Amino acid sequence: MGILGLVEDRPTPKAVYNWRVYLLAAVASMAACMIGYDSAFIGGTIALKSFQDEFKFDEMTPSYRNLLSANIVSLYQAGAFFGSFFAYPIGHFYGRKVGLIAAAIIFTVGAGMMLGVSGERGFALLYAGRVLAGMGVGAGSNMTPIYISELSPPAIRGRLVGVYELGWQIGGLVGFWINYGVDSTMEPSRIQWIIPLAVQLIPSGILLIGAFFLRESPRWLFQRGRREEAIRNLSWIRQLPEDDVYMVEEINAIEQAFEYQSAKIGVGFWDPFKAAVTNKKIMYRLFLGSALFLWQNGSGINAINYYSPTIFKSIGIRGTNTSLFTTGIFGVVKTVVTVVWLLYLIDHVGRRLLLLIGATGGSVCLWIVGAYIKIAAPEENAKETMDGGGIAAMFFFYLWTVFYTPSWNGTPWVMNSEMFDPSMRALAQACAAGSNWLWNFLISRFTPQMFATMGYGVYFFFASLMMCSVVFVFFLVPETKGIPLESMDGLFEEQPVWRAHKKVLDKLREDEDVFRQEIGMEPGEKGSDSAEERV
Repeated sequence: MGILGLVEDRPTPKAVYNWRVYLLAAVASMAACMIGYDSAFIGGTIALKSFQDEFKFDEMTPSYRNLLSANIVSLYQAGAFFGSFFAYPIGHFYGRKVGLIAAAIIFTVGAGMMLGVSGERGFALLYAGRVLAGMGVGAGSNMTPIYISELSPPAIRGRLVGVYELGWQIGGLVGFWINYGVDSTMEPSRIQWIIPLAVQLIPSGILLIGAFFLRESPRWLFQRGRREEAIRNLSWIRQLPEDDVYMVEEINAIEQAFEYQSAKIGVGFWDPFKAAVTNKKIMYRLFLGSALFLWQNGSGINAINYYSPTIFKSIGIRGTNTSLFTTGIFGVVKTVVTVVWLLYLIDHVGRRLLLLIGATGGSVCLWIVGAYIKIAAPEENAKETMDGGGIAAMFFFYLWTVFYTPSWNGTPWVMNSEMFDPSMRALAQACAAGSNWLWNFLISRFTPQMFATMGYGVYFFFASLMMCSVVFVFFLVPETKGIPLESMDGLFEEQPVWRAHKKVLDKLREDEDVFRQEIGMEPGEKGSDSAEERV
């Protein structure tokens, strides 16, 4: 099978895999560019000498500097936590499109406020802007995966939701390199550290303009009783006539799923909350989806994203510019591996196996890096150039990136976007995004203090959590690759977990053959581009 080959749940016309569905995913994923850029640039900007001179860091005690840096970084995550939940009522009542527009507006206002900060005014505008920008990206982290998953054909759903992760990495790549660029090409000045703050407005502006041209999610329109509009949008996205057999099958599946969910859960605003409280199966699935982000943050990724200069200094990298360059290479590795994950791994290897491999390999790498720091103590035994041990430690750090990025970086977002029924999806995504930002906040808030008190133990701490995540995934998380959104209930009811995927796919193919025989088609026959051609 080629790198762009497809594993289909049923025979699918080629027209379904068209440019429109990719364009919609790309525009919506500008929200991820906002998130990725902000998570990458802020630590490097704080480390710039011009920024530290502006706010007189040299007059502060080390503990106060650590506290100040932690506050600047973590207020963003605190805002994102609340934004992820505020997006739920917007998405429920007004739709995914309006939710994305609202996210872009809030983020743009917050980013604009940050540009007014200065040494004379203090940090008030920066703090307020970080909170608002965080609320915007929190809302975007809720809406974007839902929107993309709801318009995706099952065979490329992982790839399309992966576009969201690719947007995150592209934003991060720019964020990692922007500080190296201004530090290398500009004299220390206020403009030098304002530029990284101003670049935030580019992805938010693209999303704000582009969101007005998005097509609303057909599944949300069906849920709101706007059937004709839903079918028109679905036909436009699939590039198929409304009477094509593939369209008929998909519309039937969506409507049957909503009828079932209306009877089982309900489609009102509070119905998902009631179902989560009263239905143990739903509560358990919410737990699984939210726990994936505990393990994701337990890998140490956000400690590295937000405080990369500190991380590389602990390994033995010297000088702000050298540290920023090394951070930029880290961003390049993440982006390249994300492209491989997006084009091949997520829809071929699958979600579950990626998580298992990534956690195991990543844990081994962190144990090695921590052991090197324990033995060599590079911060205490500073050298002009890195020795063989330091180079080896850097190799295993980048190897950790190769293991982590195509597994835990984006896969939890993909799984949470697809593992819930339509009536639960918005609330479930809010819980997942909230979980991500909660653990993100805790890691970003306490990383400076952890390095000050634990030293090399920080690496052992994250390595241990990654090994725990292997046990969690193996025994509790089923494979969701290629399973239609309307069939997720059956997947999570199958036992044992490691055989559930095959059982559900086999049943789907049997049902598909029965349906096609009923309408006079041969099992496995693909629908043509129009009803007239079929006749």
